[in-house]
Amino acid sequence: MQFGVTFPQSEIGTDPAVIRDYFQAVEAMGYDYVTLPEHVLGAGSSAFNDWRDYYTRDNGFHEPFVLYGFAAALTTKLELALAILILPQRQAALAAKQAAELDLLSGGRLRLGVGIGWNEVEFVALNENFRNRGRRMEEQVEVLRRLWTEETVTFEGEWHRLDDVGLNPMPVQRPIPIWVGALAPPAIHRAGRLGDGWIMNPRARPEDLIRDMEVLAEGARTAGRSPDVVGIEATVWSHSGDPEAWARQVESWRATPVTHVTFRTLQAGFTAAEQHLAAIERFREARD
Repeated sequence: MQFGVTFPQSEIGTDPAVIRDYFQAVEAMGYDYVTLPEHVLGAGSSAFNDWRDYYTRDNGFHEPFVLYGFAAALTTKLELALAILILPQRQAALAAKQAAELDLLSGGRLRLGVGIGWNEVEFVALNENFRNRGRRMEEQVEVLRRLWTEETVTFEGEWHRLDDVGLNPMPVQRPIPIWVGALAPPAIHRAGRLGDGWIMNPRARPEDLIRDMEVLAEGARTAGRSPDVVGIEATVWSHSGDPEAWARQVESWRATPVTHVTFRTLQAGFTAAEQHLAAIERFREARD
């Protein structure tokens, strides 16, 4: 089982020195990876009554490829994972280029988590279709993998046309691993069919995994592969502040097919990067 942390996007601020110290401290603690949520734009006012009110104009989000380019130069071992990149609101060829460059400059340390997103406001502003985003993302994944593994690509799909084109430079990993963030059954099935891994709902519990595993497995079988090849990422939240509770959650996940556990310190009431890092250190001690 691998362990990682979620970069506290909206709570770490904009000081490059603070961000530098965060990534280097996480690597020094021996964590395997860091994950990064993303949004390009936030709504000007909160119109939501649930967790989505955390993603408005008032919440800062660093651009993922730029931030991870910065982090790649500051670290040597830490896997840089996106959880998630909202792929259908981006051009597939451009996303492939950005990911390939990041993978190259990090020495093959990128794990690309993708998902369809929920915020129509962003899609409208980026001039992308919100209504067909699920089906379009499936075609995008095919385009990305071909661009990462073939010197030149000719492709004719429903939404993409490539005529004898290719990336240069190419990524270290060919292809870069793609994990699919998925909450609803159709998306979980998609993760089983297309993903190198499945990023679970961060609020999911072990009993939820029991319910959803068959959907994931059916998706994998549809693609003619074993469900065992699909990694699974779960989350432990820091909210309780109780290391013993964190350790019990880790043990619960160990009894499942979960391969990655991410410790999430966002929305725990912390006001400084040092508090996030202190919780991350306590979690490391508790799980060990």
